This record gives sequence, C-alpha cells and structure tokens, in this order.
Amino acid sequence: MEWTRRRVLAAGLGGTAAVGTGRAIHNVVLGYGRLTGTNLLEQDLDPLMLANLRPSRDRVADFDGARITLSDWTVRLRADGSTRHTFDPGTDDPADAAAVDEDFGLEGGPLEELVADLGALAAEDVRFEYDSYPAFFERVAGGDARPYAVQALRGPRSGDPTVVADFAGADPTDPESLVEGLKDGFREHTRYDYARYAAGSVEDNVIFGARDLRQHFESETGFEALEAGEDSGLFCTELTRRSVDALQAVPAPNQRLPVVAGRVYNGRHKHVFTVVASAIRDAGELVIPVTFLDYTDAVQYDDLRLRWLVGEGLDAYHDTQRATRITWYR
Repeated sequence: MEWTRRRVLAAGLGGTAAVGTGRAIHNVVLGYGRLTGTNLLEQDLDPLMLANLRPSRDRVADFDGARITLSDWTVRLRADGSTRHTFDPGTDDPADAAAVDEDFGLEGGPLEELVADLGALAAEDVRFEYDSYPAFFERVAGGDARPYAVQALRGPRSGDPTVVADFAGADPTDPESLVEGLKDGFREHTRYDYARYAAGSVEDNVIFGARDLRQHFESETGFEALEAGEDSGLFCTELTRRSVDALQAVPAPNQRLPVVAGRVYNGRHKHVFTVVASAIRDAGELVIPVTFLDYTDAVQYDDLRLRWLVGEGLDAYHDTQRATRITWYR
C-alpha cells in the first residue's frame, strides 16, 4: 500500500481518535506524580545536570593578541601563534591564572574565572538552584556573573544574531527579552505540526513502525524558512533547537545576563523542551541557576486559542513537566 499524504491524514484521524483517550490520559494525568512517576518540582535534578554539564567550546574568548581555548578540561592561553600557558582546573591554583591575566592585560580575569569555576564543577563543588524563568533572570542579575565559564559550557549550536534578532524582535545580547521575543516570533511565523503528529500516531500506534509516515510532512525549520513561510509547522524537538540557537547566538561575555541553553528529554511522554542555565558566584560559592522553557506549549496554547484558560505555557518549571535526560547538543 502506498502511503500518500491524503491517506496518512485520513488514517491519522481514525488512528488518533482510537488512541486519543488513552494517550491524553497518559500525557496529561499519568507520570507526573499524581498517580505514578514524578515531575520537575519533585525530581532530584542535580544528577541530571551534572551528567553532561562540562566544558565543550574549543575557543572561549579572543583578546588583542591572545586567545583562550579549551581541550576537554584543559585551559590554554595562546598568543603569537603558540600556547603560552596551560592550566588544569582540577589541580591548578586560580591565583596563578589571575597572575597570567594581569601579565597579558586580560580584562575581567577570564583565566582565573575558568580555572576556579571549571575546577569547582569538576569536583562537583557547585550548588544548583531551580526556579521559574522570571525568577531565574532575577537571580542571575543579583549575582556575580561568570560569563567565561558559561561560554565554556555551551555546546556548538548557535544562530545568526542578525537573523535571530529579526525573527524575535529582540536583541540576542538580552536573553531575558529574547525568551519572550522567541515566543512571539514562533506564534507569528509558525505553528505546531499537527499533521505530522497525526502521522506519527499512525506510525507508532496503528502500523507499529512498518512505514516512515512522518517524512511526508517534513520541511525546512530554520529561522529564515520560518520567516518565509516555507515550513509546515514545528515539533518540540525543532522548537527546542531553534530556542537554543537563539539563546546562544552571541558569545556569553557579550550578553547582559550570560546563559547556556540545552535540551531536556522526557522519555515517558516523548517530549523535548529547553533548559537554560547560567553561572554566578555567591559568597565565594559557585552557583548555577537553572530554569526550563516549553515553546511547544506556548505555541499550541496560541494555536488552539487556549491562552485565556491555561496561560502562556512558556514557563516549564512546574508539576506537569518531567526530565529523563538533560543534554547540551554536543
């Protein structure tokens, strides 16, 4: 049998209806701690954060005549085409790194910050603080920001800052405004891909993976394609990727409040959403504030005209979200 787009949609209606009640109960009621499972508010999230939070950027910062690079946990200062200093954050003294900062005129003490903070993270001498996203930005603004450590922890995903600014109507150097701007941009330029979801329901629940039906509904999902109306809608995975690209579009030291963004996977409900973190020092202690965003809910609530009933849907730190794994697109 040839699975045309029309046939997939027709089967999708019947297949979705057949599994709809059970799926809705599973997605909305089960697995968040009401009857079974757990949720973000109840989970011990620290092990999930620590499992994959590590330095990953090859190049952290450029200065006049000097460059700071990373190789795994090793920090290097390069100047005049060669490595001039190497630091192991696990064993070296931040004071020695501070002396090199001074010798090379590196404003902001980037080497000292990296050696101190990556050393603390390697030793798991760090406190994670979880909160809603408005409170997250208040916490970061009230602390001693560590932008070079944040830059070091980022994965490779990043968007074109000009394209991101145009799409979101917000400056990528201001992540607090960008979070809201992305929500508005997604609502204006795209929608949730309900047809692909129906095809996936048939594929998973009716024909049990015998055919790849989602492929009939795939389209370009980059920011340029969204603005040009060339997409057929986005899934949670794509909304999450675009949000990470946007939040990391400019280097963390250039942001008013430096952030690193990644991916949260909810294996029970096959859902993906965004994690946002920063790094600050509080009374000498390394603190990593963390929040969670769900652009899928934000888009769907607007698509279905439900915002008056259920709110904006963007803040994901509550008892109807859960995490199986947290990663940073390395």
